[in-house]
Amino acid sequence: MPPSLSRGARRAAFLPALLAISLVAACGGGSLSSGGGADANGDDSTPVKIGLSVPLSGVYAPLGEDMTQGFELYLKQRDNKLGGRNVTVVKADEGEGPQAGVPATTKLVTGDQVSAVVGIVNSATALGLKDTFVSSEVPLIIANAGADDITKDASPYIWRTSFTNGGVGESIGKAVAEEVGDGEVYIITADYAAGQEQIAGFKKSFEAAGGKIAGETYTPFGTTSDWQPYLNEIRNSGAKAVFSFYAGSEAVNFVKQYNQFGLSKTTPLYGTGFLTEGGVLDAQGEAAVGTKTALHYSDAVENDTNAEFVKAYQEAYNELPTTYAVQAYDAAAVLDKAIGSAETVDGPGIGKALSNVGDIDSPRGTWRFNDKHDPEQPYYLREVQKTDGGFSNVVIRELTK
Repeated sequence: MPPSLSRGARRAAFLPALLAISLVAACGGGSLSSGGGADANGDDSTPVKIGLSVPLSGVYAPLGEDMTQGFELYLKQRDNKLGGRNVTVVKADEGEGPQAGVPATTKLVTGDQVSAVVGIVNSATALGLKDTFVSSEVPLIIANAGADDITKDASPYIWRTSFTNGGVGESIGKAVAEEVGDGEVYIITADYAAGQEQIAGFKKSFEAAGGKIAGETYTPFGTTSDWQPYLNEIRNSGAKAVFSFYAGSEAVNFVKQYNQFGLSKTTPLYGTGFLTEGGVLDAQGEAAVGTKTALHYSDAVENDTNAEFVKAYQEAYNELPTTYAVQAYDAAAVLDKAIGSAETVDGPGIGKALSNVGDIDSPRGTWRFNDKHDPEQPYYLREVQKTDGGFSNVVIRELTK
């Protein structure tokens, strides 16, 4: 059955956390003692201690819940073992930003002495933690935060199983150019770092494929509630289609007003997948039908691994999985392979082994880390359609082939 409306309504209000990026990120500094909850000499009887840092309270808690469920499902399916070793999971509450997330996550390393950490929703928090993990020689596997700069300089202790903002936008540019043909596209997004990075990625591939831009609007982030003046500009621009990035409540309101204004009948709406993902789509309902987006996952992806994953997730949690759940599920899969091959199961040993995990057989499709330690992964063109279970991002085709 689809995600419950109550959780969907909560996510719709809270999902701006998905890509919230502060221009000033707190710095994790100083030389810290090396983590290593497991026996560095390889005593198989000693559990491997793994930190899970996601929002457990506050406005971002729904994303943290999805990520926790994905991570814990992977462990449940393997009798609470990674790489054949028993696992002790130590949780930290990332909270709503770096002020809470940086110290809470740092404590997993300095106090709890974990061998690796999974999680982090907020990009400002991830940026603020980067130096801490590198200097401590403890791997951080980021399972959501998308700021491009997080993995700008590759480190054996910084990895990401989610996405880069620019990469998501770039994945759909060529497809939009092909579908629009000789027409022009109007761009509209929230004016903050995530919106700017996703639009920059889109423009890169869209213009390279011959696409033309009718106009661009960057709306005030977090304060815009009335899109009518912007929708008038779109209508008067003569654009053949619109490309957008919004998340959370802004995505809900924008898509609903786009539909109410009548543009959905005349001017197709495209975007990155966060425009219609998870609880956002529940809240948008009929207004989102026909919207096309790109993302690296949908519960409708057709492969055997995803079919098994969706079934298991529904049985465990009585709802369909989201992208956020898959990103954490895959973080566990990455650790499973790394711990299984590591010479030592402390931070340096796991960090070294992460470089050799190779292909990950994921519900999203097979992927692997690139040289910056970001996922080299499939992206899918998805269209919102009404299905027997409600509304779904139905996969039209893979964009990376």
